[in-house]
Amino acid sequence: LADLGASINLMPFSVWNKISLPNLSPTCMTLELTDRLISHPVGVAEDVFVKVGTFHFPTDFVVVDFDADPRVPLILERYFLKTGRAQIDEFKGELTLRVGKEAITFNLDQTSRY
Repeated sequence: LADLGASINLMPFSVWNKISLPNLSPTCMTLELTDRLISHPVGVAEDVFVKVGTFHFPTDFVVVDFDADPRVPLILERYFLKTGRAQIDEFKGELTLRVGKEAITFNLDQTSRY
């Protein structure tokens, strides 16, 4: 993603479908990706809660229909996500995503180098 001065959080459409976030808000945004391709987001997931330390901030994610790298399913701009179906432990450096009754934990220290 070429960050043309904008600060956005990206989420692949496939991840949005799996974690059952609320409806997407429409957007007219256009993104230029690192390979110079132009992408039109599917929509914006609004008020997704992000945990930083002991604080929680509502954050919007731009949802884009692209093939996600399984090692890095979200681009979080170094923020940590917490919603009803996801939990971040900033001190342990873990991101746990919950899909139904299953959970998967990612070590953020390992994925941050990609």
